[in-house]
Amino acid sequence: MTAVVGSMSWWLILIWGIMALIVGLMLVTTPLATAFTLILFIGVYWLIGGIFTLASLFTDRSNWGWKTFLAVISIIAGIGIMSYPIYSSLLVLTVFTTLIGFWGLLIGGTKLYEAFVKKDAGAGVLGLLSIIFGFILLAYPYAGAIALPFIAGIFAILVGISTIFVSFLIKKAQASL
Repeated sequence: MTAVVGSMSWWLILIWGIMALIVGLMLVTTPLATAFTLILFIGVYWLIGGIFTLASLFTDRSNWGWKTFLAVISIIAGIGIMSYPIYSSLLVLTVFTTLIGFWGLLIGGTKLYEAFVKKDAGAGVLGLLSIIFGFILLAYPYAGAIALPFIAGIFAILVGISTIFVSFLIKKAQASL
């Protein structure tokens, strides 16, 4: 019998961590090529997902309007990414960087509010840093888009190492039961 935590076996968590580590290393060593490849896979995924969503209408007609709309948008986005992969990569990364910039402003404002209400200097510092980070990304979205794969790679490496470590802790804890 395979022991599980929640709904995942320890070895699935280990594989998840190894995959995150591999993707992270690829993003750090070849950030633009890996990001390009991942975005191309997103295009294929959206195209196939759109086709399957349309096909699902033959068996389930519920919410047909939304399904049709989402399917058409997915198919158009998938074809667009696959037709113009270089431009699409820059566009997707730039849009994502812009969203992160707005997120930084939102989180920063929330942290500043928290700092004033709770008289918490730490939250105030985090709020200011988040706002500065947000403004930098919004002012230089293309530079942020180019740096984003490298930064995501560093996070993926950290997540991969942490997940691998946790999987062995889970295995050890389950073995002692």
